[in-house]
Amino acid sequence: MEWVSDAASKRQFEGFAAEASDTLFRTGYLMTGNLKDAEDLVQETFLRVARRWSRVQSMDHPAAYARRILINLVLRDADRRSRQKAELEPQGGGNKAADQHAARALQAVDDLAEFQWALAQLPARQRAVLVLRYWADLPVAEVAGILGCSAGTVKSTASRAAARLGAVLSSGESPAPEPVTRQPGKEASDVHRRA
Repeated sequence: MEWVSDAASKRQFEGFAAEASDTLFRTGYLMTGNLKDAEDLVQETFLRVARRWSRVQSMDHPAAYARRILINLVLRDADRRSRQKAELEPQGGGNKAADQHAARALQAVDDLAEFQWALAQLPARQRAVLVLRYWADLPVAEVAGILGCSAGTVKSTASRAAARLGAVLSSGESPAPEPVTRQPGKEASDVHRRA
């Protein structure tokens, strides 16, 4: 690993990677619902951490830094993954209802699989808030820091995400996307960051 210069730093990085990989993988999987994407995200996260290891190793919470990188990668690539998923779905509505019914029937066998499917139906930012807040058990302020938003935004996003998740679980259908409206005094980038 060319970014980690000396043997002692390399051992520290390898120990860090071994310790953090399971947690990062679970977070990546909950965010994407895809094993391959989660593995790729963890690898990219470790590459980015390794490039800055001399600085990261002296941080109080290097795992939190790595988790923030992973979440940013997921949010940055969410649109690309959605387009790829849409392109891979069969065209034409004839078999779609049968496919959805079969998928729901298979997912009903395992509550966890059904939950993961429902979680995958939410927008990436809402998934991020739910995963970080409730599965990683992070305080609101830390989630806000990771996502670069206010604590109030985390709370309102968590509330909306939980409601949408409940709707998806009870209906088995993907909810209609929430309309994004421009708020007075908000820049366009702030509106798009809302989930």
